[in-house]
Amino acid sequence: MNTLENIKTLYQVIAYRLTQNRYDLDYCPSGLNPKKFASVRDAIRQIENGSTIITAGMASHSRCSLFFNAVRDLFKKTGNPSNLRWISVSAQGGRGKEPGTIEELAEPGLLSEYITGHLETAKTLLALGDEKKIELHVMPQGEITALLVAQAKGDMVIESKTGIGTFLDPELGGTTAVTPHTRHSYISKKNGNIAYTLPKIDVALFCAPYADREGNIYFMNASSISESKEAALAAYHNGGKVIPTVCDIIEKNEAEIGIPKEVITSIIVNPFNEQAAGVRQKKYFPLFTAGATVDVEKAVKKLQFINKLARVNPVRTPVENAMARMAAMLFTTQAKKGDLVNLGIGLPEEVGRLIYEGGLHKDLTFSSESGPYGGIPAAGLYFGGSINPKELKSSAWMFNHYKENLSITVLGILQVDSQGNVNVSRRGDKVSNYVGPGGFMNISNSAKTVIFLGSYMAKAKTKLKKGNLIIEKKGIPKFVDKLNEVTFNAKLALESGKKVFYVTTVGIFRLTKQGVELVKVMPGLDIQKDILDNSSADIIVPENVEVVSDNIITGTNYKLQWA
Repeated sequence: MNTLENIKTLYQVIAYRLTQNRYDLDYCPSGLNPKKFASVRDAIRQIENGSTIITAGMASHSRCSLFFNAVRDLFKKTGNPSNLRWISVSAQGGRGKEPGTIEELAEPGLLSEYITGHLETAKTLLALGDEKKIELHVMPQGEITALLVAQAKGDMVIESKTGIGTFLDPELGGTTAVTPHTRHSYISKKNGNIAYTLPKIDVALFCAPYADREGNIYFMNASSISESKEAALAAYHNGGKVIPTVCDIIEKNEAEIGIPKEVITSIIVNPFNEQAAGVRQKKYFPLFTAGATVDVEKAVKKLQFINKLARVNPVRTPVENAMARMAAMLFTTQAKKGDLVNLGIGLPEEVGRLIYEGGLHKDLTFSSESGPYGGIPAAGLYFGGSINPKELKSSAWMFNHYKENLSITVLGILQVDSQGNVNVSRRGDKVSNYVGPGGFMNISNSAKTVIFLGSYMAKAKTKLKKGNLIIEKKGIPKFVDKLNEVTFNAKLALESGKKVFYVTTVGIFRLTKQGVELVKVMPGLDIQKDILDNSSADIIVPENVEVVSDNIITGTNYKLQWA
């Protein structure tokens, strides 16, 4: 990206920041049908106390910022609406820092419950949970989307094998409740499956790019559709309210209608609607849109520049870069041309970068649980979006498609035990340490090959010196005899025929029937002193363990190619 483009992007980011909190809650353009179009303040007044509400969107994509601010404003002024159950499929928080997220609702008495797949970013709601001022629940994102589809058909319960053998399994004492003071759960065991349910959805709130004057909704130029359509149809079937916010009014186009006017209760027109964080829908980034054909290299650099400005992406250490190269090289031996791929957030994004830089992305179909199908996964602030996606599907469609078609995934880890079980959902005992399963369970259950990627010890100090890994300070073991909770069941994975690997700071492990086996070790390490003694888990060490090659350690002459 040249200097002029950098300046333009910088100007756009600054302009966004300066107007980020600009919400005219009484704004409604003149000349529109008052029975269909309303200000957000008037639309929110339709929400009754005790209602069950869902907001669509994932992370920075299609954020419902206007709704979050409007509900909070009305509650603080009038005390209503109150005692709300709120549902989101994926992460919608701002880690206690970013305005315009679901954390705007962290007012005691406003929410009675929050049900989601991913809690980690909703720091202020987690804090309310610690204070017993809200009840928090989690379930896999795929099951939440499936329940939206079910409610649109009049069904309140779905049965699924997702979650069996994990912290959600009722036979193992599993529950959806995260807060200890919560006495009810949204799951039970039925016919050997887990039966999931949700409260009946009364109100669906979501962002869409456009509406026409009749009230039809359009998703052209969106960066994600997420679960907007399923949420709308669920609320509509339940006799509830469906309220989108759009950035503009366009001419009617029958072929492009995303949600018909009959489903919609009220529409809010807001010129400050976002396509994604830092990107107003009126000045949308074409690179995120379905069927886009922008210059990929320029688009990647543009997003990298914004992530750097926003200080979103951590600066990777040489050791982390070596880990990513190790995982990417392993990926090339397990994936094949034509595979459908999903990459998790964090270090797995670095694997995606290496695959792109190596040119192998042309032979693969990348995807995200938020709906983008094809293209290049966007990283950092824009995780969940894609550059030049072939199509934008719904979250429900994607999770269902994964069941039979997902070939390989790269996901993060918090802990691994002797059997190869994985925890990604709980960091510690306090409610404020909770993460949630997100889409991890659905993705890891669906993929034929799973590559886990993460450090071997938390808070350890390591460095590379003369081609060797040096452990300067030991950290907290992540390979342990007992997990905080089980999010991935290794035994069931093996029984289903999966191939499972664990790429870490110290080398690569694989899952076997006997347990976790070390198959590659970083140069310079003593297996007993540096690996086995820094783990409370049992690790199988064969007689000969291959040493990771120098090109992976240094990056010199490192080149990805199909095995």
